[in-house]
Amino acid sequence: MQRTTVQRRAILAALSDAPGPLTPQQVHDAARRDHPNLGLATVYRNLARLEEAGAITAVHLPDDATRYEPSGRGHHHHFRCRTCGRVFELEADCPVQTLQGVTLPGGFQVEDHALTLYGLCSDCQTPKPK
Repeated sequence: MQRTTVQRRAILAALSDAPGPLTPQQVHDAARRDHPNLGLATVYRNLARLEEAGAITAVHLPDDATRYEPSGRGHHHHFRCRTCGRVFELEADCPVQTLQGVTLPGGFQVEDHALTLYGLCSDCQTPKPK
């Protein structure tokens, strides 16, 4: 990767501070709080460079824009709120070890998977005051 710029540091900080992976627009919105002149094209360009360098990972959820999160967080799953659209990282143990040899037929070996749970986050479950 090339030199670390102020913009790149702002993008990495936005991703590190988030509870889950962010879309480029969400990265832009978060990073602009500290760097108001940051452009969306700069965010896209830097996300591509950071992914290429292995500093961030793309997260692909069905029927959703590509999101990004810092690399090195290990294997984990996600929860997507159907109301607000935010995505959160789940810290629960991976169920694949339980499925392998129990639910899956003998001789099957899981090589990869993605698990995304959908529902309402705690903010969207709370009734809004009138």
